Amino acid sequence: MSIDLDGMEPLYLQVAGVLTARIVDGVYPVGRRIPAVRAVADEFKVSVNTAEAAIRLLREQGLVRGVHGRGTFVIAKPLDVGEKDG
Repeated sequence: MSIDLDGMEPLYLQVAGVLTARIVDGVYPVGRRIPAVRAVADEFKVSVNTAEAAIRLLREQGLVRGVHGRGTFVIAKPLDVGEKDG
């Protein structure tokens, strides 16, 4: 999956979408660390701020959690998020 640098959708949403798809597909399974912000920025050729915003969105959605000094880890798949509440 790639992002459209000239598209109408904000870049951080596109990057978050690709990362979410990787979580769903098992590329980043629950318990695994996702790439660091700098690596995400380099891969998608976006700014560090854009990569940070994408990862922040995943945190807000309850998909990942940052562990100080260790990185950001997948804690749930998108379908799992709603199941914990009900």
